[in-house]
Amino acid sequence: MDTLPVAPTRHDTPDWAALDRLVPRFAARAAEYDRSGEIALNNLAELRDAGFLALALPRTHGGLAIGLRTMLEVVSRIARGDPSTALIVSMQYLQSGAIVRSDRWPDDVKMELFRSITQEGALINALRVEPELGTPARGGLPATTVRQDGATWRINGCKIFSTGSTALRWGAVWARTDGDTPRVGQVLVPLDLPGVRIEKSWRQMGMRATGSHTIRFEDVAIPERYLVNLAPPAAAPDEAVQLASWHAVVIAALYDGVAHAARDWLVGFLHDRVPTNLGAPLASLPRFQVLLGEIDALLLTNRALIEHALAREESGEHADTDAGLVKHVVTENAIAAVGKAVAAIGNPGLSQDNPLERHYRDVLCGRIHTPQGDSALIAAGRSALT
Repeated sequence: MDTLPVAPTRHDTPDWAALDRLVPRFAARAAEYDRSGEIALNNLAELRDAGFLALALPRTHGGLAIGLRTMLEVVSRIARGDPSTALIVSMQYLQSGAIVRSDRWPDDVKMELFRSITQEGALINALRVEPELGTPARGGLPATTVRQDGATWRINGCKIFSTGSTALRWGAVWARTDGDTPRVGQVLVPLDLPGVRIEKSWRQMGMRATGSHTIRFEDVAIPERYLVNLAPPAAAPDEAVQLASWHAVVIAALYDGVAHAARDWLVGFLHDRVPTNLGAPLASLPRFQVLLGEIDALLLTNRALIEHALAREESGEHADTDAGLVKHVVTENAIAAVGKAVAAIGNPGLSQDNPLERHYRDVLCGRIHTPQGDSALIAAGRSALT
């Protein structure tokens, strides 16, 4: 399993200037990692050294207890350099932050997890999607099971689309107990245990450097304290609603960041490209000025929608229906914005010599994240009609 070098704990405020320096480095490396399909461990190490991997933890444990607004700002900025890195970091914030807020996780397990993040740069993600079930957001029980075996428990199952896989220290695995009346919830699994196997199955068109491979659990022995929040299937904890709402908006901000990166590259291209028959930059043509106006209108709409979602959250409303709509509309606007750029400039837009081609492949992946478009729209429609 890939590992990050150990770094000292940081207790200072986030180094925003360092992030501004790091993002161009991430952008310069992005094409290489896109081609190889490997996780950009050097990006993650630099973020850790600058104090960004522990931000969602409490101040008493080396973090800053960041809220949704700061989370969006960090993820959006990183996504302009390398959205695959941004997705791994966003899952780190969402999962570690949810654990901080939860009253279901035992304190000793929380402390163990927090220490590994602050002292070693450990990464965590939820492992939920399964080959047969698909995304659990559409209902159903996991096939992954835990059963008691003397003083320990053993977990068996398979999770796909496991973002960050080989770089993760921890998996918060969605599982159920065996038997006729199962309990369902999260089981914390150290991913370096015997019986954990990672299959490099992630061969997608976009977001290739997320390492979203398949993870198999084959009789993995874990202590009982890692069965952190199992409950009857109908007893979903309240924090799950907030997590779903935050997840939707963070994903929206990430793909909006991709669209901004594409837009900024296009501006540079239009200024630099001077066809001999024109004798002036393409930026001087009304056609391309209109195009940039159309793109900026889409991105302005995105900014307003994300701000709307933030205002709802900061007022204490966990409006998951609104958050789902924001995610759907923002990602569709981001896709439309990048698509307009590709269509307008022809072959250069689809050349691997230019980042716009990669931005287009990456931004299309916004559609596959929960909540997907049909789920967001039907939830909003039902809410309006009840």
